[in-house]
Amino acid sequence: MMSSAPPWRALRADLSASVVVFLVALPLCVGIAVASGVPAELGLVTGIVGGLVVGLMPGSSLQVSGPAAGLTVLVAEAVDRYGLAGLGTIVLVAGLVQVGLGLLRLGRWFRAITVSVVQGMLAGIGLLLIAGQLYVLAGAAVPHSGTGKFTGLPGLLNGIVVSHPARVSLAVGVSTIVVMVAWDALPGRLRTVPGALVAVVLAAGVTAAFGLPVDTIQVEGVLAAMQPSLGHWGELVDLGVLATIATFTLVASAESLFSAAAVDRLHQGPRTDFDKELVAQGTGNAICGLLGALPMTAVIVRSSANVRAGARTKASRVLHGLWLLLFAAAAPGLIGLMPLPALAAVLVYAGFKLLPLRALPELWRGHRGEVVVLVVTATAILTTDMFTGVLVGLGLAVVKTAWETSHVRVTVRDAGAGPIDVAITGNATFLRLPTILTTLNGLPADRTVRLDLSGLRHVDHACRTALDTWIETHNSNTGVSVHVVAPRPAGDDQPRTVEATE
Repeated sequence: MMSSAPPWRALRADLSASVVVFLVALPLCVGIAVASGVPAELGLVTGIVGGLVVGLMPGSSLQVSGPAAGLTVLVAEAVDRYGLAGLGTIVLVAGLVQVGLGLLRLGRWFRAITVSVVQGMLAGIGLLLIAGQLYVLAGAAVPHSGTGKFTGLPGLLNGIVVSHPARVSLAVGVSTIVVMVAWDALPGRLRTVPGALVAVVLAAGVTAAFGLPVDTIQVEGVLAAMQPSLGHWGELVDLGVLATIATFTLVASAESLFSAAAVDRLHQGPRTDFDKELVAQGTGNAICGLLGALPMTAVIVRSSANVRAGARTKASRVLHGLWLLLFAAAAPGLIGLMPLPALAAVLVYAGFKLLPLRALPELWRGHRGEVVVLVVTATAILTTDMFTGVLVGLGLAVVKTAWETSHVRVTVRDAGAGPIDVAITGNATFLRLPTILTTLNGLPADRTVRLDLSGLRHVDHACRTALDTWIETHNSNTGVSVHVVAPRPAGDDQPRTVEATE
């Protein structure tokens, strides 16, 4: 247990873990900011807030917050539509909504979102992230629309073939990916320094040493990059802004709380309080919005690195924020040495990890309907936008669940003479009404029917109305009757028999 270690030993473990998390977070903070279309320094600001503010707050002990690859596409769209000032307002309000949801103790309900929708959302984000960063790998402009990122790939390939600088840029990016993959294959002790940082440093060194024609990051300075979001409240009357706020809130909250659940499985320490964690995430986002920085979520990559590095308490994540602050204050010029294709490679690798490739085969074998929800959600995100895609996925998941829970069985026993016995069991909802009516309408119209409904656990209004109509129609033939064994009322031990006759 984490609490069993002496304080000095826990602090030493947290100090060591914080350095590892800092090294993991540094290239991701910068790369996510650049991919989002904002100054690189704003990614560091979000990482600092995630460490120094959210890190101190109650909720989860070991998960680490900062800018997330899962929000990159959404942030880029928001910046393109509303500018940096508009992004600040959106992040601020989304953070306040998160705080309100946490105070109302609704944090746990985000766990009710079906995993297939979340995986589909992350898959859609991952594919858009990969497609968009392929252009950066080749030093080309990134198309704005999701579909444009894919339809423009043939033209990108042609540009790489005819352009020497594009080929050099692509070589730097691909080499960065190769280094990260190879580094991850090394034994655990050798991977103390994160592969992404090693790859970016190597790319920066090679680019500088050989004077390669590769774009690097433009550095403005942290204070110059920030645009505090004050005086932009009028934008909240825009439906597009409100939809973006709702999407930020949903995606950031779901990703953070799913990350918390995953991190809880990695250690034996205190479990996450989901309501308090939502308040912490909301507070961090509200502050990031005020500072004009990127939105944040809890990030599973940094969180798992924190746990694997031996962190014992929340001190590790606070210290990682302190190291980011010291880096931003003392050595911001080093950011300008990072080649853009190397950072794009880091995000391509991160986007690939968002794809549920390992989970799909097992999910297909046991729950094919969940795979359909996942694929439809991802496709809707690729072809429309994040908000619409998530809504489509949630709607399809609800319909799928309703269909699966409305199991009904209609059994017909006909001895050839005398009454026909018909038993309906299960849940009779409008979704199964065609099955019920097809069977009932296929019965002989001149025969008496014993209709046993005692096995029904639920009958909705549509089915009850349809059954009443069918009974009346069947009874309209002279000499024919329907004997109904009705469902038991609550507290009744015996079924009720009702004879329906003309």
